[in-house]
Amino acid sequence: MGLRSVQMEIQNPQQRDVPSPESCWELLERVVASSQLKQAGRMRELLIYVGQRSLKEGHDQIHEQEIGCVVFGRPQGYDTALDNIVRTNVSYLRKRIDAYFESEGLHETLLMEIPRGSYVPVFRYRPAEPPATPATAAALVLEPVKAMPEVSTNSHASRGMFAGLILAGLVILALAGSCVALWIQNRASQRSLDAMQRSFYPWQYEPSVAEFWSNFLGTHRETDIIMSDAFFKLAERRSKRTVSINEYLSGSYIRQLLSEERDPAVRGVLAQVSTWRSANPNHLALARRILALDPLGKTIHLYFTSDYRPDLIEQDNAVLLGSRVTNPWASLFDSRVNFIMKLDSDGYSMVINRAPAAGEQAVYTRTDSAGYCVVAYLPNPSGNSKVLLVEGTSVEATQAGGDFLLSEAQLSNFQKVLQVTKFPYFEVLLKTSQVKGTPLTATIEAYRTYPNLH
Repeated sequence: MGLRSVQMEIQNPQQRDVPSPESCWELLERVVASSQLKQAGRMRELLIYVGQRSLKEGHDQIHEQEIGCVVFGRPQGYDTALDNIVRTNVSYLRKRIDAYFESEGLHETLLMEIPRGSYVPVFRYRPAEPPATPATAAALVLEPVKAMPEVSTNSHASRGMFAGLILAGLVILALAGSCVALWIQNRASQRSLDAMQRSFYPWQYEPSVAEFWSNFLGTHRETDIIMSDAFFKLAERRSKRTVSINEYLSGSYIRQLLSEERDPAVRGVLAQVSTWRSANPNHLALARRILALDPLGKTIHLYFTSDYRPDLIEQDNAVLLGSRVTNPWASLFDSRVNFIMKLDSDGYSMVINRAPAAGEQAVYTRTDSAGYCVVAYLPNPSGNSKVLLVEGTSVEATQAGGDFLLSEAQLSNFQKVLQVTKFPYFEVLLKTSQVKGTPLTATIEAYRTYPNLH
C-alpha cells in the first residue's frame, strides 16, 4: 500500500511546501536506523508500527491498547490502567527521537515528534535560522553632539533649572523605589519557588540522601524499578531447580514446569497463575517511596519483572527489588557480589558470605524476630549507568533495606562508617529486627566497598 497521509505542522507555509508522506517515511527510517534506536529493538518496532499506521494507512488516531496488543503481545482487552508498558516505552521513544535531532540528525531539515497524549508521529520543517543583519554604514554614523545651550543667569531660568533638577531627582527616587520593590518581590518569589522545590523534592535537602540518589536522578538517564515476581519463586520451589534469566525471558521454565506436573488440577492452576503479574505488597510500597523521589515522573519508571528487557538494563539505571529468588534480573550480578541470597532446604532465604572477613559469619539465617537484607550499589553490566539491588530474607527485611536507603540518619551514619563524603560502589548486609509485617531496626552487620569500579 502506498503512502497516503501524514500529520504535520508547517512553520512557514508561505515559503515551504508541505512535506510529502514519502519524505516523512524516509526520515522515520533514518531515525529507526540511528544509533539512538539500533540497540532498542522493541522501540524500533514501536516507531515503525505507528509510522506505518499513520503514514501508509492514513490513521489519524492510534490507541494505546492496539499498540499493546500488536507490539508488546498483550491480550485483547487488557487493562491499560494497570499495565503502562505502552506509555512507558513511548516516553522513552520520545527522548530518543529528541536525542537523534540533537546529534546525528542535527542537520535534518524535517523534524519528527510524537506529541504527549498521542501516538501519531507529527512532522514539521525545522525553523529556518534568521539571517544576520549586517550593520550598515548609516547605522554606524553617530549623530553630531549638539552644543550645550548657555545657562541663563536670570532668575526665571534658574528657577526652571532648579525645578528640573528636583523633578529628575524625584524620578530617580521613584525608579530606585521600583527596583527595591522588584527585588523584594523577586526574593519572595524565590522563597516561594524554594518552598515548592522543598515540597516536591524534600530529599534534595537531606545531604546524605541527596548525595546517594543523585547518582540515579542526576545522571540524565532513565531509572527503572523492577518488581519481584511471586510466581518465579513458586516455580523454582516447585521444580526444585534454579531457573536462568534466559529461561525466564523465553518462558521455557513455565512450559517445563507444566509438563512435569502430574496433577491436572494443579497444572491448570499453575498455568493460570503464570499469566498474572503479581508483586509483593511490601515491595510495591517501597517502589512507591522511590517513585516519590521523582514526583513528576520524568525519569523513574516502574516495570513488572516479565516486562523488562535486556537492552534497558544495558543503558538505564535500575533498582531491583527482591533477590534472585524472586527477581531473576538480580542473577546477572551473582558473580559480582560477595553477599548472595539463596534458599535453604526448607525453602527459606538465607545470605551466603562468600569471603568472610574476621568476625563475620559464613551464613546468615533468618529467624522469626530477625532478618537480613543485602543492599548492593554497583555499575550496570555495560558500566555506563548504576544498579541498586535490595534483597531481603523476608518482605520486612527488604522494607528495612528501603528505609536504610531513604533515611538521612542511616545513610549519614554509613558515610561515617565508610569515612567518605561521596559514596563508592558498595555492598552492605543489614540485620533487621521485625514483627510480622513491620521492620523495627536495621544495623550494619558487614559491608564491602568497590572504589575501583568507578
